Order: sequence, then structure tokens, then C-alpha cells
Amino acid sequence: MIRFVLGVEDLADTRFALSPLGETMESLRVLRDPGRYALQLPWRRGALRRLTGVDTTLLMALVGDRHAIPDHLTPRPETFAPRFDDQLAAARAAPPGRVRRDLLAVHAPGPPPAALADAAADDARVARLNDAICDELRRYWHIAVRPHWPQMRLVLEADMTYRARRLATGGARALFAGMHPNLRWDDGVLHIDKMIGRHTVHAAGRGLLLVPSVFAHKPAPPVSPDEPPLLVYPSRGVATLWRPAPADTAPATGADGGGGGDALAALLGAPRARLLGMLGEPLPTVEIARRLSVTPSAVSQHLKILHAAGLVARARDGRHMLYRRSPLGDRLTGPHTAPETTPEPSMCSK
Repeated sequence: MIRFVLGVEDLADTRFALSPLGETMESLRVLRDPGRYALQLPWRRGALRRLTGVDTTLLMALVGDRHAIPDHLTPRPETFAPRFDDQLAAARAAPPGRVRRDLLAVHAPGPPPAALADAAADDARVARLNDAICDELRRYWHIAVRPHWPQMRLVLEADMTYRARRLATGGARALFAGMHPNLRWDDGVLHIDKMIGRHTVHAAGRGLLLVPSVFAHKPAPPVSPDEPPLLVYPSRGVATLWRPAPADTAPATGADGGGGGDALAALLGAPRARLLGMLGEPLPTVEIARRLSVTPSAVSQHLKILHAAGLVARARDGRHMLYRRSPLGDRLTGPHTAPETTPEPSMCSK
């Protein structure tokens, strides 16, 4: 178990960030051990077909037998959305001593694999090895991750919006309770269960950085206890990234997951019923359009009607306008608990 001890100031400095290099490193775990990552298998199949010319032996050596990855290759994001090249430059510039420590720690207590044998050598050879690793990571990013990054980012930003709302309405306990079963918040300490490490990190005014990931299957803090508190955690909505489009690509087959079924479709029309069913989490227009395989303009027309009817709420988040079901929309799509013979005047009045 790893523990983060967080004071009042650390909670006040809790923030979210994206990490394209971190996602790239997390994806290597999917390639190495697909049995743990059922949701990402469609991505894995596509990536493997395109990795010709990439030194996958070297890249796979970066994932330990217990799925640890080197801390210096998952640098702490300095901004909300750093560029991959900037993060890679930071990893390339890591001192040889830190590179050596991180590469060896991934495979401790055993020796590193042959591809990383130079990790135990002098500083010059460690630096050359790190350069080679960064070169391969850059090739791999452009082939396997970058083509999906715009859609991944939409899913990650939607998750952050949801988590921020949980934090605002329920505090730290509500935030961590819904993140993953391995997380437990108790009296100012975040407990992270089922970890390789056994240590306690005192934030001591450094705050906590939360990084959602579409490739993580459980929370992943840094390996070293010397690193500031950072937690990579599994994002919501990952299944929508790799799920094939429905056979009927127009939004006209009823609500997607809503409890109103055929009655809701009869009331709103099938396209808007399906759309309302999707909006249990905040989503931008472009992501809704991607999931439904329709144009953003078609989605916008339906959203405008649903918003005017009070069934959808909207809020701007940076570049995007996010849409989510309103409380009235939640009641309309939720299960009906009143007996069928009992009239509901409140529904008629609304």
C-alpha cells in the first residue's frame, strides 16, 4: 500500500492534467499484458498491425514483470495539457543517475532485461540508452497513440469535468470513492491498495496531481517515494473510444441506456431519446457526434431542442461546450417507480 498524506493546502492545490507521454507509457502495458485490458483490445489489434520498424523489444523492456514503468518517462505535467514533445524533452534531459535508478527500479529486485543492460553501466552509456528509448517512444507515439489522441482527449476532459463536479459537491471523500475500489480516503490520508511499493508520501504543500488515463486499469502512483504526489487513474468512458459504431449509424433507434425505452422515443423522437440517454456524463458536441457517427451540426440541432425543453444543461469548459442531462432529464430517463394506475400531475405540469 502507498499512502499520500494531504493537508488542507494540498487539497486546495489538487488539480487535474493530461499527459500524452504518460498515456503512451501506459499503453505499453496493454501491449505487454492484454488479458488485463479487455476494453483496449480493439486499439491493441490496430496498433500491432502498424508497428513495423519500431523496436518493440526495447519498448516492452520498459514494463516490469509487475507492470511498473520508469518514473522519468512519466514526467509530472507542468501545465494542464502539455505537448508530447515537451514531455519527451524533459524525459530525455533526465540526469543519468535518475535514469539508472528508474530503469533498474522497474525490474527490481531482479536484473534488467538484455535490452536495458546498459542501465547498470556508466553515465555515458546510460545517457545513450535513454536517447534510444526516447527515439523509439517518439516513433511509437506517432504510429500508435497520436492518431487517437483528439478522441482520447475528449474522453479524458469529460472525465475530469465529472470528477471536478464530484469534488465540488461531495468533497475529497466523494471524489476518491468513485474513482476506483483500490482508493480509500480516511482522515486526510489517501490509501492506494494493491501496490508494489510500501511507503508513505507527505505532500507537505506540494498538492496532488490527478491524471486520468484511457489505458490504466487501476490507480498508478510514481514508483519512487521521492516523487511529489501524483495519481494516474482509469478514466470513465473508455469503452466508447474503441466501440464500433452501431449498425444503424443515424441516431434513430431509441435512447442509449435510458430507462424510458420505447415510450421515451415516442415522446421525444428516437434521435433525441438516444441522445438524452447518452448524456449522463458531460460531453461536447464533437464527441457525441463521433459516438453516433453523425455530423456535429445534426447533433447541435437536437441539443438545441433538448436544452430549450429543460432536459439538457450546458456549460462551457475551455474550448468546448459540454452538455449533460438536467435533473428533469434524469427523471425522464430514469426508472418509473409509481404504479401505472397512479396519475402524476407533476409530469403533466412540466
